[in-house]
Amino acid sequence: MTGERETPPPLTPRDLARGVLARVERDGAFAARALDAALGRVPQMAAADRGLATELVYGVLRRRARLDRAIGALAHKGIDALDLEVRIALRVGAYQLLFLDRIPAYAAVSDAVEACKQAKGRGAAGFANAILRKLARAGEPDVPPWPDPNTDVAMHLEVAVGFPDWLARLTLAELPVAEAIAFGDASVAAAPLTLRANTARIGRDPLIERLQQERPDATLEPSPVAPDAILARRFEGPATTAAWRAGLFAVQDAGAQVIAELCGAAPGERILDACAGVGGKTAHLMALAQGSAQVTAADISDAKLREAARTLQRLGLGPATMMKADLTVPLPAGTPPFDRVLLDAPCSGLGVLRRHPEALLRRTAADLTALAAAQRGMLATLASVVRPGGLLVYVVCTFDRAECEDVVTAFLRDHPRFRVEPASAAGGRVPWGRLMVPEGPLAGAVRTWPQRDDADGFFAVRLRFEG
Repeated sequence: MTGERETPPPLTPRDLARGVLARVERDGAFAARALDAALGRVPQMAAADRGLATELVYGVLRRRARLDRAIGALAHKGIDALDLEVRIALRVGAYQLLFLDRIPAYAAVSDAVEACKQAKGRGAAGFANAILRKLARAGEPDVPPWPDPNTDVAMHLEVAVGFPDWLARLTLAELPVAEAIAFGDASVAAAPLTLRANTARIGRDPLIERLQQERPDATLEPSPVAPDAILARRFEGPATTAAWRAGLFAVQDAGAQVIAELCGAAPGERILDACAGVGGKTAHLMALAQGSAQVTAADISDAKLREAARTLQRLGLGPATMMKADLTVPLPAGTPPFDRVLLDAPCSGLGVLRRHPEALLRRTAADLTALAAAQRGMLATLASVVRPGGLLVYVVCTFDRAECEDVVTAFLRDHPRFRVEPASAAGGRVPWGRLMVPEGPLAGAVRTWPQRDDADGFFAVRLRFEG
């Protein structure tokens, strides 16, 4: 009928993934937030399609350097000369061909070709068709030659894993060769969705049973390092479960859960969660204190503090005090002292690459020096609000010495009344022995690793104030 508008075709998971990837690259968006927003606009999209869209976004970001190498070897002018839409369509197609065996090659090629046609016309479509068909037939080109990890580990980390050269060198400076390779491989592997049982309402084992009933196809395994953590795979849309609506669990990495356990909490204490973000550790600390501690969540972002308050409400935990604060400057005079202060400081994020792979596109070696200076400033700010005998816990989700050992060593030099307290002093159900730094001036600090613990990479240390 004339005058009727055509109904646009439904958004496919590949369309959605390309849109999110464009936002990340063109606008500097965070992948997790952009993906959540995009999925929120298509609540009718099937769970399998939502899973594919998620896999494509994170997979392309993790493997971007390797994908560009493969495409660039087949494109006469290289990949940098291509329009953004064409580059992204080729990457999404190439990722399916090289890393997703379950996707038929013809489907991956046809979709990418059509996306290029819609974006830039028939010429771009023909170009994409030629490139991807070659890739489907022959696989990854061996031009330049594939590096041998036994003889050129740094180049292996650059080519096979996709680390920039500075990160490859840093990884090898901090880890033995075998561990460096394992860390690189883990950093570009898909991370499990990690849940935390809200122990104010349910234990981990009963929660696993309940979630298995809701999602019988999911794989739900206890974490080996975090006593309330569940490693969930094939578990799409956690917020659509009845258990989520009942406030029985939160989404939180196992490493982050270990950090809250390292800090600890007890009824009646005054506790400051500095750089609280959206309140994951705030909620965990309140659960550890059985809802009876006076917890303050501090962050520079009003939006994050509002989200933290909503999280506490959903989990049925008592309200925390929300405090907007810039921790690079002194806290207001007269701020009462705290029994425990947890500083999860802004950092390079090199330990969370599997969850935030866009950091590979944005971080540089120069960032580490600036971040370390800010971290030292925040520690100095917070040292002034720890009561005598109290605890200051320093945390970063990275592994480089500049942001870890060097920051703490400088702090201890300037604040001699603080001392390192071994993680084992936290007690509880965490296997501290496997996580503690075994020797040196910071013996007793904690490290978690994706390749060892199926947890994000954290460094953390308890600092006791003997004032």
